[in-house]
Amino acid sequence: MTLVGIISDTHGLLRPQALAALNGSDLILHAGDIGSPVILERLRDIAPVTAVRGNVDAQWALQLPLTQSIIVAGRVLYMIHDRSQLALHPAPDGVAAVVFGHSHRAVTETRDGVLYLNPGSAGPRRFRLPVTLARLRIAAARIEPEIVPLHVD
Repeated sequence: MTLVGIISDTHGLLRPQALAALNGSDLILHAGDIGSPVILERLRDIAPVTAVRGNVDAQWALQLPLTQSIIVAGRVLYMIHDRSQLALHPAPDGVAAVVFGHSHRAVTETRDGVLYLNPGSAGPRRFRLPVTLARLRIAAARIEPEIVPLHVD
């Protein structure tokens, strides 16, 4: 089984609780609005990182793609920051999961056999939304999403 840590909307704030929750990940996906290259460097201390650029990421992030397809444990994961920009309705054959951010709201839903996962926001709290990230356990026969609340002050 492969454990994928998924984080989004850090906006320059990488909480110790997020680092602890991501510890043990085989791979980390950042779904955009990173805020600083330092965030990606610190995540790489835990595991390899794949990231996409968010709508508020600055000049430093121009080298990051807006979308990314990666294969993890034989399953195709498609990353995009803002799901409203998704041009894959329905998702093409072979895509097992779409990972996105932007709304700061954690979401796990399955449509037409495809998992749509937003880990929520692990950065500065927005409104009264919880501070969260996600884990994805991927095995040959299944993908298991988990939203992880971060207990912060």
